[in-house]
Amino acid sequence: MDAGTFDYVVVGAGSAGSLLAARLAEGGQHTVCVLEAGPPDRSPFIHIPAGYIKTLYNPAYTWQFKTEPVPGADNRRFATTQGRTLGGSGSINGLVYNRGQAADFDHWAQRGNRGWGYADVLPYFRRTERRLTGDDAYRGRSGKFAVSDLDWRHPVCEAFIQGAAGIGIPVNPDYNGETQAGVGTFQRAIHRGRRVSTARAFLAPAMAEGGIDIRTDAQALSVTFDGKRATGVRYAQGGKDRTVAARCEVILTSGAINSPALLQRSGVGPGALLSGLGIPLVHELPGVGENLRDHYAVRMVARAKGLTINNYARPPRLWAEVAKWAVGLPSILALSPSLVHVFWKSDEALDTPDLQFTFTPASYKAGGIAGMLDSFPGMTCGAWQQRPESTGHVRIRSADPFEHPEIQPNYLAHENDRRVLLAGIKLARRLMTTPELKPFYDHEELPGAEAQTDDELMHWARQQGSTVFHLIGACRMGPDSDPTAAVDDQLRVRGVEGLRVADSSIMPSMPSANTNASTLMIAEKAADMILGRAPLTAAD
Repeated sequence: MDAGTFDYVVVGAGSAGSLLAARLAEGGQHTVCVLEAGPPDRSPFIHIPAGYIKTLYNPAYTWQFKTEPVPGADNRRFATTQGRTLGGSGSINGLVYNRGQAADFDHWAQRGNRGWGYADVLPYFRRTERRLTGDDAYRGRSGKFAVSDLDWRHPVCEAFIQGAAGIGIPVNPDYNGETQAGVGTFQRAIHRGRRVSTARAFLAPAMAEGGIDIRTDAQALSVTFDGKRATGVRYAQGGKDRTVAARCEVILTSGAINSPALLQRSGVGPGALLSGLGIPLVHELPGVGENLRDHYAVRMVARAKGLTINNYARPPRLWAEVAKWAVGLPSILALSPSLVHVFWKSDEALDTPDLQFTFTPASYKAGGIAGMLDSFPGMTCGAWQQRPESTGHVRIRSADPFEHPEIQPNYLAHENDRRVLLAGIKLARRLMTTPELKPFYDHEELPGAEAQTDDELMHWARQQGSTVFHLIGACRMGPDSDPTAAVDDQLRVRGVEGLRVADSSIMPSMPSANTNASTLMIAEKAADMILGRAPLTAAD
């Protein structure tokens, strides 16, 4: 069924797609159709920050992907949940705004990706952002994406920060500014007590202005081609197959799992894989689905003295928190899951941090990231290596678009990943036992006092570590000399025309950060590339 023709068809209304579609439609010069497999973002649990506990594993708003058994993590399978609603993973994530280090992006450029060094991408971070504090050289003031500071204070957080400072880690008021290293409170995608997603900040206003046709509950089946030129997208909606045509380009913004899977189903990917599944080959591109990376985290849990979020989240104290949130006062309902950050080094000889720590005066049963809070007062310190070297893959299992692909992140496969994580566990344990935190610290629950040797700590890490849902890289950007690159530095899919990818899957390596901020930057930069505009400069 013919479903119309537009200048651009954007597949996926997530963090990247919502922003990109809004930019393409600005000024009314272009028409844009956005296909989103999930429903509208109407659930109140999406917009109440603490509601992530309710949405993260809700199949109504998420892709419930699972990995293959991971050899380096005790052959366990992991839920690699991704957002499936307007705003995508930005509507269900942990709300942290974290750009990464300048060296991350300079490394992208050094790999042959022209225009992706830190000086090139910083103006796009700034264009997106609305930030009240920080250095103007680094922070944006007039963007639509509001970034706020923590307004809810707890003495345990203050003690943790002072304890980190006591062991030589400097207090850093702006880790998204000149330098990342240090300890402080996280900046959040929260404004006036509600989540900020690109669907609400960019897409909704753009829809009101016209020029955008957003189609929800519309799952992309394949990209259509005329020879090697992308002409549109075939999708399923309401039990019918439809095809929407693109005059100019099709842009995939479906994330690090769905974008490579859609390319493969469309005949663009590893030839042996596609021929084995009976999928006609449009263009052989061996890198599609390879280079998958993710952060693998461990979470140290301690029993606390006094009241923590575990207590405030239960009646009758919870009703008081609800009342405070309703009138705009600081409340646990308007918190990100992680409140305090530490960016530091696994080895003092390093110039820049290679470890990220998160801290919160709360704990979840079995040390999980979201779910049921412990019945006792608790605190949690998470740790992960910022730039994992272990790589995996995403590969479709069949031509059936409704069958989930094979996902293998290969956590801890690389020796350096194991070495850095072990150093992170030891430093996290030290951060939890500083003199400054002692008045609030009872005893360690996880990994427990019985885990002392390196082997014992790594055994625990393999058994209890988990994803941080920071999947990237499976449509890696790279120069012509890189046979595993899926897109060029203009985000054009190699070997075909009229088709780009503009989401976290194009990242050639992991930024030393949570990935949502960089995904927004990629979408901002992609908009200028697609529209043929001159790149932003530091003066913009």
